[in-house]
Amino acid sequence: MGIISAIGRTPEEHLSSLVQAKSGLRKLQHIESIYNNKIPVGEINSSNEQLAKDLTLPEDHNYTRTAILGCLAAKHAIRDAGLLTSNLKNDALISATTVGGMDMTERYFKEFGSNPEVQKYIDSHEAGDSTHKIAQQLGIEGFVTTISTACSSGANALMLAARLIRSGMAERVIAGGTDALSKFTVNGFNSLMILSGEACKPFDRHRDGLNLGEAAAYLVLESETAANRRGARIRAWLSGYGNANDSHHQTASSPEGDGAFLAMNAALKSSGLQATQIDYVNAHGTATPNNDLSESKALLRIFGDAIPPFSSTKPFTGHTLAAAGAVEAVFSILALENGVVLPNLNYKEPIRETGLQPATVCIPNVMQHVLSNSFGFGGNCTTLILSKS
Repeated sequence: MGIISAIGRTPEEHLSSLVQAKSGLRKLQHIESIYNNKIPVGEINSSNEQLAKDLTLPEDHNYTRTAILGCLAAKHAIRDAGLLTSNLKNDALISATTVGGMDMTERYFKEFGSNPEVQKYIDSHEAGDSTHKIAQQLGIEGFVTTISTACSSGANALMLAARLIRSGMAERVIAGGTDALSKFTVNGFNSLMILSGEACKPFDRHRDGLNLGEAAAYLVLESETAANRRGARIRAWLSGYGNANDSHHQTASSPEGDGAFLAMNAALKSSGLQATQIDYVNAHGTATPNNDLSESKALLRIFGDAIPPFSSTKPFTGHTLAAAGAVEAVFSILALENGVVLPNLNYKEPIRETGLQPATVCIPNVMQHVLSNSFGFGGNCTTLILSKS
């Protein structure tokens, strides 16, 4: 697996930040916005130019920040898996994004008609452009597709990868998501009145909104046969997955968490596990009044009075949109490997309606199964279950 976010550039750096409770949230700096130095975001502290050098791109490239982050994380995942790009020609790639290339097209929109030098970014606007660039960087010529289901996109990419492998249509799939910060998303979420001016407080009674972030994370999924054939290190199993739609509202979750409940239930059913076998829940936990209450009610419906330790890791990275499901799959695997429940920062008081209390410090816990939730606008809800290898 490979990952880049506001708290690190490798899985090891992320683990260090998570266990030491070091948040990556800070005031917005790297995009021109009326909110510069005003709102906290999970921003990667490198310019596009610096990141392009890390990828050794030519000066006349038309890679957007979304594409650059995705390429860096996917290449790291390949190295972590002990693979070479020369081995990937017939493999599959599933990449998730919502922002696509708009970080550059919004920057140069007013110049496209008069400045030929920036017109190259018009072609990099659509969501599939970053996917194709990742495929080119990895030398993949097999099945390549893009998923954009809002904030469940990254989790859906992993679910589709597992289904391709289970059906025999692929032996190995590189799957994950990438999204960069942009004025469009900052202004859009602000117009919905769900951005917080402070560090977010998931599952806290006084939560008042989310913080946006940027990140990319990719995982190499293989069939057991293919992994054993090459003597691969198996970090974890994607043992269950489920997707459902609560059909409630364009942006809000249903009051009783119907979509979340259905997704978690479907993931448990596909894994063959009982709810009592889940050792930790990496919650979606956006710190919005609606999501956290809805998800809390869904957790109660699934687990009853025996809810396992749970937490949201979004106070570390911000909400990374399409990348979130893949980012948090990486976090779930790190939790499994290191036997630790990750902390939910900034929590003080329980939500009055449910009384649930997330883990606020790292808790040593021998774990076999972690459940990870990702819920998107439009009611698209996805749950993954990661299991110890």
